Amino acid sequence: MSRSTHASTDAPPAAPAGDGRPRRADAHRNRERILDAATQAFAAAGTVPLESIARDAGVGIGTLYRHFPTREALVEAVYAAELDAVVASASALPDSTLADAALRAWMDRYAQFVATKRGMIDTLRAGWSSGRIATPTTRERITAAIAELLAVGERDGSLRADIRPNDVTAMLLGVFLSTAGSGASEQTGRLLDLTVDALRSRRDG
Repeated sequence: MSRSTHASTDAPPAAPAGDGRPRRADAHRNRERILDAATQAFAAAGTVPLESIARDAGVGIGTLYRHFPTREALVEAVYAAELDAVVASASALPDSTLADAALRAWMDRYAQFVATKRGMIDTLRAGWSSGRIATPTTRERITAAIAELLAVGERDGSLRADIRPNDVTAMLLGVFLSTAGSGASEQTGRLLDLTVDALRSRRDG
């Protein structure tokens, strides 16, 4: 918005023309498109050429490398963004939704994260082993998200009050491990249904 010459002295100065703001906005959009394309590619096919990811993102390979100089840098960014998203989704629940239903929906989001992680696991393991990728506190953060949902379920009466969050984490990891590589998404869904059913409170009458 333009300001007159009588504007107060505490107003921020107008940005000079060509200050790079449109370019920074374009760079941010490109980065997000690359992350979105990489997330989908890793979840669907695992190891894929970076050129393919750049093409799916609608950018050149040079643009991809400016944001992510190595495959490890891209994998680390995708992993961090997905972990942040799945943890944050535990708090983004409609007030009208009981915690048992919210927990079941969140499990589907967690399953998506696990599927994406499988497509990056070789790069992640190599990066963690070498120290080139920081070791994340994934299990701790996932367990904290589960604890948040369980606390809501205890208050609204939809979930049992005697559940340990870390036990739920272990149960979910067992489900994902047992169905890994089988493509049995329907079986995964059934096992998650059974898991939530075991966690529901049993109210007489």
